[in-house]
Amino acid sequence: MKVDPTLLKDCAKGNRKAQFALYQQCYPTLMEVCLRYRKNEADAAAMLNQAFLKILSQLHRRPAKAPFEAWAKRITINTLIDDFRKNRKVKELIAATDIQELPESYSGVNYNEAEQQFDAEQLEAMIRQLPPVSAKVFNLYAIDGYPHAEIAELLGISAGTSRWHLASARKKLQDMMKKNMNSPKIAK
Repeated sequence: MKVDPTLLKDCAKGNRKAQFALYQQCYPTLMEVCLRYRKNEADAAAMLNQAFLKILSQLHRRPAKAPFEAWAKRITINTLIDDFRKNRKVKELIAATDIQELPESYSGVNYNEAEQQFDAEQLEAMIRQLPPVSAKVFNLYAIDGYPHAEIAELLGISAGTSRWHLASARKKLQDMMKKNMNSPKIAK
């Protein structure tokens, strides 16, 4: 997403047409981010709108050298995390367990075979089936590149708990992949 600096200046000045043009330009990229954290499209769109309002209101604070796309994604992710923390009904109390190694009996998934059999939509659907905190940790770590210390701070959990959620999410995703790869294929 390459954004014209003139468009950003016009948006910062409050030009509504420029703001709408920026929204249209950002929508596909930011909606993709929101869909990773919300299970349905309506919730994702609502979060995108909240994030975009923050983007517009903070545009004057954007560091000049910061790429707009990275800055906008960061604000969007922070908006999603803030909403998660605000609306979390019951804090999950999970004892942090560092997973040192997998049991010897563990047979992993052949990722070359998995890559050939699964498309991005199927993987996203599997991620949405994960427990909410595990899905958020997985998205933040594996997709958005956040370190465990920052994830822990964002979600109000310890870094060890973040690692546990990531390991748990990976294990559940592997199990889902293995199950789908071993199920009989339906001829089309």
